[in-house]
Amino acid sequence: MAPTSFMDMALAEARAGAAAGEVPVGCVVVRAGEVVGRAANRPIGLADPTAHAEILALRAAAAKLGSERLADCDLYVTLEPCTMCAAAISFARIRRLYYGAADPKGGAVDSGVRFFSAATCHHRPEVYGGIGECEAAELLREFFQARR
Repeated sequence: MAPTSFMDMALAEARAGAAAGEVPVGCVVVRAGEVVGRAANRPIGLADPTAHAEILALRAAAAKLGSERLADCDLYVTLEPCTMCAAAISFARIRRLYYGAADPKGGAVDSGVRFFSAATCHHRPEVYGGIGECEAAELLREFFQARR
């Protein structure tokens, strides 16, 4: 199935991550309609606890654009970002965050610490949750059921 939207591209990254044995989370960073960074979760493959899809996609976008500030970029991710990723999104000055499935246990945007609502948050992107939620949640459910 060819991706028809940026969230579809993030879902494709998540599926590739699952195929590699990683928790299926995928992310794309977009600027002016062009994907400038994309990644799947890779903490196991890279032996790096910070190798979440968002972090890797932000790194790729920053390298491609030659700047740590991604103020005119939007980020699409299949799962609500954790605290670490929410902080990175804030520091990168991402304009809009679109995420798929909520993560009541580990999420930090609309769940948990609600990072962007903190008085100490440097930058708050516009946030849109529930984009591709059903497919993202199903990928995660299938992944974890197969491991039980």
